[in-house]
Amino acid sequence: MGDFEHDTSVRAAGEGAYDCEIAPDWWVIAGPNGGYIGAIIVRALSSEPELGARPLRSITIHYLRAPAAGPARVFAEADRHGRSVSFMRARLEQDGRTCASALAVFADDRPGFELDLAAPPEGVEPPAPGTQDGEPPHPHAPPFAHEFVHLPRFGEPPFAGGAGEPLTGGWLRLRDERPLDAAALVALSDSWFPAVFAASDGPLPVPTLELTVHLRAALPLPADWVLGRFSTSLARDGFLE
Repeated sequence: MGDFEHDTSVRAAGEGAYDCEIAPDWWVIAGPNGGYIGAIIVRALSSEPELGARPLRSITIHYLRAPAAGPARVFAEADRHGRSVSFMRARLEQDGRTCASALAVFADDRPGFELDLAAPPEGVEPPAPGTQDGEPPHPHAPPFAHEFVHLPRFGEPPFAGGAGEPLTGGWLRLRDERPLDAAALVALSDSWFPAVFAASDGPLPVPTLELTVHLRAALPLPADWVLGRFSTSLARDGFLE
């Protein structure tokens, strides 16, 4: 098993550069899980001293190629530091080639209109107090799936014969019991099997090309289960959301 804190750690190398180690425990098929790579980039960006305690609000990551297990380096820089908002960019390189690039927004709290319609699905009860174990990973699950604990609560199981709705989800957490910070939530957002598997009768190649995560709560939060809902409404020409 991997160690999330260790496997996403970065070490300052000067002038916006951060060294990291891509761990094989987070592998999918041909490379590491996209959420895991995103967590490393979040760690590097959040380490930039000019940001101080300014929290991450949004990040979009493009995956150019899969890095190999081993050393890599993240380069972080600011497009603009404003009075309350910072626009940042980063790229993860290995052997002189860019493997992933990211754009991120860090911003201070500010007064404004309040609205929250993001209600969880009805009838989805939280895990019983003290629950630690979930369902074992699917036999076809790649190594990274063993780094998360899943408690399915709605939608179809993977490879349901093509009859299921492309919707899945439930309670999930990192196997390491640790506070929920921005890096952990970016990893969790890409931790469930693709919803399209519920409408498929067998595994499909679905490498992540782009991942966008919006962070909408004050972080960190205490270690706990979070509820994930994953759906696909369109798959066409070999691409899906």
